[in-house]
Formats: sequence, structure tokens, C-alpha cells
Amino acid sequence: MADPFSPSPELAAIATRWLKAYAARNSKTAANLLSSSDALTYIGSDEGELFTGENLRETFEKYSDDQAVLIPENINATAYEAGDFGWAFTTLTIHAPEAELQVAFRNTFIFAMEEGVWRIVHIHNSNPKPNMEAMGYELSRFEDLLDAARAEEIEITQTGIASVMFTDIVDSTALASAVGDARWHRIVTAHIGQITALVQAEGGTLVKSLGDGTLATFSSAAAAMRAAIGIQRTMADQSDEPKLRIRVGIHTGDVIQKDGDFVGTVVNKAARVAGMTEPGNIRVSEATRVMVGDATGFTFTDPIETPLKGLEGEHLVHSLKWS
Repeated sequence: MADPFSPSPELAAIATRWLKAYAARNSKTAANLLSSSDALTYIGSDEGELFTGENLRETFEKYSDDQAVLIPENINATAYEAGDFGWAFTTLTIHAPEAELQVAFRNTFIFAMEEGVWRIVHIHNSNPKPNMEAMGYELSRFEDLLDAARAEEIEITQTGIASVMFTDIVDSTALASAVGDARWHRIVTAHIGQITALVQAEGGTLVKSLGDGTLATFSSAAAAMRAAIGIQRTMADQSDEPKLRIRVGIHTGDVIQKDGDFVGTVVNKAARVAGMTEPGNIRVSEATRVMVGDATGFTFTDPIETPLKGLEGEHLVHSLKWS
């Protein structure tokens, strides 16, 4: 059966035009691109941002004018159409000069042809956050990696106090779909090879890899953090596309190996730290930060206290500056 949808540069351009108009508070242009249908819907990232139909058309100009001036950057729009129906999704970074903030955004647009003109009938904005921060759980790939490690009798070389590091590729499902399975397999294989080399260069052990995620251990927190910094710098130096972004999480504690199962609290907590880490960032637990004391070469920022699934209380976690 033939695919009824075909790529639509026109709808991608309209979605981009709407985003730029909205960000610049050009409310008349943004409103002019909206549908006249009662089905018109706007869902924003804030709890109160749900508008429909005539209510949206009547209030949109005032609502838009009340917003701060925003600067959209790195807009990437993809769109498809089939007859009188179409849709688009966009990713971008919103820069808010007044607040000195940059926020990642995603948008979905649904279009309908009205009297020969494409109009937007639905808009949905989302502000992606780590699942741990937004909903209290980490990405399932870390659970899968933990399960895979438990299922095998893997001899861990660092027993006693060790630093455990998890990594994974951000947006891997979308990237795999875009480049195809065969090429994605080659990309991931090369990536895991880079991770392995950087881990081993710091005296660490790559305990397990699964899909695009890795679990490694180090005899010292400093070695784990040097490896993490090296990994992120390697990602930043990529020249070929797709350019991968990864998240890295590290925790330090007492690793217990019993009956081939070394996955204790320290490993579980490292997985939770990784799961709440932002794309392109390294986060470390307070225990890892304390281990290196005032050692030069490490800068910690953005401390946050957060709950971690399966662990009691609030946990202090830091960003490790790498750039």
C-alpha cells in the first residue's frame, strides 16, 4: 500500500513562520495562520495554556502580547501532507534574554486546507525534561541495562569502593529511524568502541553495553569523571552526521558482588543519576563530588536535590562542567 503522506516543505515553512511570529510577539501574523474551525486547539507547556476555538482566536492576540520577547534558535521542522490534511513537528531552542535562559522545545502542528490556504488547526508545545525530573522515573533503557547486567555472571574488577558510570545516546529511536537500521548499527558500534577506549584509558572497566547504553566502573571518582569529560568532549568534536548527544551519570559507593550479582545500591543510584541527567550533560552524586575534594581539574555547578526512584529521601546531584 502506497504511503498517503508526502514530505511538505510548505507546511514546514508555515510552522517555522508561526514559531518566529509568536516568539517575536507578532500576534497578527501568528493569528492569521490559525484555522477558523471550532476544532482549533492550542496546548502549551504550562498548566493553564489550553485554548480552543473562538476563545483562542479572541484571546490569542492579548495572550501573545503579554509574553516576553523570545528568540527561537536552531529550528528544525519536518512536515507531511495528504490531500487537505497535513502535520509538522519542530524542535528548537528558545532563548529568553530577559530571564537569561535557554530552553529546549518541541512542537506539533496539524494543518487543514481552508479555501485553498493551509491553516493551523492544532498546536501542541512541550518542554522536554528528564523523566526523573518530570515524572519521577528514569528512561527504561537504564532498567534494561541493569537487568542485562544482573542476568550474566560478570566479574567486576573494582570491588569495595568504586565509581559507577552510565551513558546513553539521546533521541536514539528517532536517529535510528532517520538513518536506517544498518547504518545505525555501525554508528552505535563505533560509539561503544569510543566509550570503551576512553573508559580503559582511565583504568576503568566497561562492564556492559546494551543498545546505545553503557555501564562502566572505576577504582576512583576522579578517573570516572575524567572519562566522562573525555566522552563529552569527543561528542562535541564530531564532524559527521548524525551528531550524537549523550547523557552521563556517575555515583560512588560500596560495590558488593555476591553470586555473580554486583548490582547493588551504588549501581542502582548511578542509573538513577544518569536517568535524570540532561542531554549533553554529566551529573554526579554528592558522594562522587566529595571523593575528589578540592582536586583541580573539576568544576561542579547546578546542584539540585531530587528524589530518586527506589531510594529514600532527597539526593544532592551536581553537574560536572566539561566544556
